[in-house]
Amino acid sequence: MPFEKPIFKQVSTLKNLPSLPHILLKLLEACNQDNGGLSKISEIVHKDPSLSAKILRLVNSAYFGLPQQVEDIRQAVVLVGINGVKNVAICACVYEAFHKARGNGVFDLKRFWWHSLRCAFLAKRIAEKINYNQVDEAFLSGLLHDIGKLVFWVNFRKDYEALLESSKDHPERLLEGEARLGATHCEIAAWLLERWNLQSVVSDAILYHHEPASRILNALPLVQIVYVAHAICQDSFSGRAEILGIAQNALGLDEEQLETYLSESDLEASEVARSLDIDVDISETPKSSNLEKDHKKREALVSEVKNVSLLVGTLQGFLEAEEQDNILEVLSRGLKVLFDVKKSLFFIRDAEKGILQGKIPRKEGFSVYHALTVSLNMSDSLPVKTLIEERALDSFHSAESSPPVILDAQITRFLGKEGIFCLPLIAQGEPVGVLVIGLDRAELSHLSKYMKLLDIFLHNGALALRLEQLRRNRLQTIQSERFGASANIARRVVHEVNNPLGIIKNYLKILGMKLAKQQVAQDEIRIISEEIDRVADILRELSDFSSKKVLKQEKVDVNSLLLDILKITRESLVKDSKVELQFDLERALPAVLAEKDGLKQVFINLIKNAAEAMERGGNLQIQTRYVPQPLEAHPSGDDNGYRGYVEITFSDDGPGIPDEIKAKLFEPYVSSKEGAHSGLGLSVAHNIIQSLKGKITCETHGDTGTEFKIELPVLSDQKP
Repeated sequence: MPFEKPIFKQVSTLKNLPSLPHILLKLLEACNQDNGGLSKISEIVHKDPSLSAKILRLVNSAYFGLPQQVEDIRQAVVLVGINGVKNVAICACVYEAFHKARGNGVFDLKRFWWHSLRCAFLAKRIAEKINYNQVDEAFLSGLLHDIGKLVFWVNFRKDYEALLESSKDHPERLLEGEARLGATHCEIAAWLLERWNLQSVVSDAILYHHEPASRILNALPLVQIVYVAHAICQDSFSGRAEILGIAQNALGLDEEQLETYLSESDLEASEVARSLDIDVDISETPKSSNLEKDHKKREALVSEVKNVSLLVGTLQGFLEAEEQDNILEVLSRGLKVLFDVKKSLFFIRDAEKGILQGKIPRKEGFSVYHALTVSLNMSDSLPVKTLIEERALDSFHSAESSPPVILDAQITRFLGKEGIFCLPLIAQGEPVGVLVIGLDRAELSHLSKYMKLLDIFLHNGALALRLEQLRRNRLQTIQSERFGASANIARRVVHEVNNPLGIIKNYLKILGMKLAKQQVAQDEIRIISEEIDRVADILRELSDFSSKKVLKQEKVDVNSLLLDILKITRESLVKDSKVELQFDLERALPAVLAEKDGLKQVFINLIKNAAEAMERGGNLQIQTRYVPQPLEAHPSGDDNGYRGYVEITFSDDGPGIPDEIKAKLFEPYVSSKEGAHSGLGLSVAHNIIQSLKGKITCETHGDTGTEFKIELPVLSDQKP
């Protein structure tokens, strides 16, 4: 709407007219972007020391009640959440824009800010309850709805003071007097917000908040929200029936709901004002018995608000985590920040192997700790019992009925505490794993107070782990289906091409015999025949991945085989490419039952790929080790005579493999190399390892290189 009254030209030239801080505009823009993310918001907040300090003060206040001081701004932003950061920034920046204003007995600034904050939080809560999709607009409109009064007070103090004195608590008289000055405070505020380039729907909500109730029914929802919030936040207001009618007819809210929301908003407003050092006066809060809640209900409400706030913040972290280790890092960091848990480890359930596999944090991230491998048949141990019974268990209470099993005592000593507290990670009815917390008896009592919040936190973590697991399984299924389809195509190609090649070969032989006496074109015939043989060899290579050979298996010493390959590859593959080979071979490594030539082909292929990937040189480390597996590990009860496996790892510090290639790495014809590479090497390797009942996996990152890991089973009579 155009603002053409003379007063707006006059106000625009005043020195005391506030401007919206640049940091707030950037922050609002980042919060409203779908791809903004907490990292970008944290970066913006970090650039403003004052705003950073306010957010940290809020996180460490009684409002959140965290057991440990939070000092990192990113952690604080995660806990507060995007909407929380936005609200804090708006409050702090708007208050700062008018910090020079001073009130007196006529214009009470403390009561002004208290009313504005209450209205802001009430408008936000109403917007949430009616599913209004721009909750931050409701908050901002509620906070700024009376800002025009401050403009009048700061710039026309003498006239406005007389007007306030004469109108007292009669809003109609105040509006009439303001109109005589040139514009109402509603118009001044709406004009100021348009000057700040805020959305017109926000300025509209402020412009119409003193309109007759009958007109509000035909307005947009934001106007109705702010209108009702402003009226309810008045110490006393006329036309109560009309206001409640608007709330019921336009917003679907009754009087009891509004009173509850106002009580909740008072709690939020007072905590935020205290944390941000906004000077308010809450002594004039309405004393209606309907609005007063007993102390226990208020405490429960604060706790509930805290739970929701923390849930939103941590959920954002789980949504951004893509790999299992990233999710475990979010869980571990959340346990430290929210619950002051310093000693913990995770057991991830491996249904195929029938085990709980321990994972512990390292400097480079979470990694498997093979010494902490627990069979799911060990039902007396707390981690397994926790997963079976799907409830939290601790060693302190369990010890009262029976002494701890040795495994539990070992885990307790590993974590360096008096006991352990085990919590199941269950998602979608499926057991994902177990969180084991090391703690002393006094710490268990403290942690028990936060069980509801801890359950919410772990449920979201378990859900993130489960979804990541399903995604990984789906990728493996797709890869298997694609591999099968490619195998069928390859078999058809080989079959169809071999037929005409055989016919051509026979006719060449006949032609050679007919021309032998004349000695005509014998060399040409020989060359053509050799080329046909070469095509046949290429076809045999093509069919390697599509047809399983009957392998002649024998006991293979993996270490000796690798050392033999070193002699072959050092000159041809490694030395010329400036690649340094490093071996870490475990002594007394048990033999594996395998086809020696096939295994050699796999190893040479991996070494050759690594050398070609590191064009400027680098390091290739080859490591072997024996990983024991418990007797009871096989889920079916039939262990097939296996007692563990030999693990062979090829790790290079090259450029890594692109994500688009990694997703289908073991499929035929897929290669990250250019030129005459067929892309069959890894698919052949995958087929060979599978035929040996083993497993080959790949982990690759742009900054840490590539690691191929092969696991080959060891028979019971081969155990060292």
